[in-house]
Amino acid sequence: MMRRGTSFILAVLFVFLFPSFSHAVWIWTPDTGKFINPKMAVKSTPKEQLEYALAFWDGKKYPQALSELKKLVKHYPRAKEASEAQYYMGQILEETHKPYEAYKAYQVVIDKYPFSERAAEIVELEYDIANHLMEGADKRGKLAQAIVGGDDRVLEIFRTVIKNAPYGKYAAISQYKIGLYLKERGLYQEARDEFEKTLNDYPNSEWAKAAKFQIAMADTKRSGDTQHEQKVTSVALDEFKDFIKNHPESELTPQAKEQIGRLREKEAENAFLIAKYYEKQKNRKAAAVYYRDIADHYSDTVWGAKASARLKAIGG
Repeated sequence: MMRRGTSFILAVLFVFLFPSFSHAVWIWTPDTGKFINPKMAVKSTPKEQLEYALAFWDGKKYPQALSELKKLVKHYPRAKEASEAQYYMGQILEETHKPYEAYKAYQVVIDKYPFSERAAEIVELEYDIANHLMEGADKRGKLAQAIVGGDDRVLEIFRTVIKNAPYGKYAAISQYKIGLYLKERGLYQEARDEFEKTLNDYPNSEWAKAAKFQIAMADTKRSGDTQHEQKVTSVALDEFKDFIKNHPESELTPQAKEQIGRLREKEAENAFLIAKYYEKQKNRKAAAVYYRDIADHYSDTVWGAKASARLKAIGG
């Protein structure tokens, strides 16, 4: 009787001395001799705590589920249920449209619980998140891209997928998509380097062939001074020709042929501009050399006919 009276007095004193705590529901437990807040309490075993949290998950009560899962990880960090709790945190964050936060939650499972049976599934989930973010970036208008820029979280997640499983199902395609992402952002040299890495690291994957095509595409996009542009154009032409030779049945071959046509037009145009320069400088002999080369080797371009006409005009 005396003990109960003492407990009651202590409870009253606690509320009086610490009024801020009275707004929360704190209960005196004689068994432990402590005040506890049921909202902050955890079940007596990690298994019970996980089941309790997943009951909220099943009912789509995501804030409550997330709160209970966090308690499990905090109070039972070494239990096997902790990795499951961390996995479901990622699931909840995906369900509540927070993909990057979900990725971070999933990655904790890989980093802290490397022997989790969820590892392979998590790599796939992370790849899907990166893909989703990449598609979102690609759907932005040109103005939005110019103002906001890209979403470099895409690169982070794809690279994490590769790090987690360098020889797994999603490694080669993640490396390839890093190149695609950079190419779409206009970073052609950086994109080329990533496509080269796809070729070197995954030469036997289906993405190596596509990477070879994209290397040539990246080269067609690079530009600069006339001399540099001519060199890059020549390199890109050789790359497309090599692609067609080695992959004549590829679905990308028609595009490669189309690009060869465009590059030949560019080469002929560059040569025509040089010929015009010499003509303006009254150096008809040098101009004639260029016009004749265009007429002979680029007759299939619009510049072939123009060069032939200039040859006749200057008497070359």
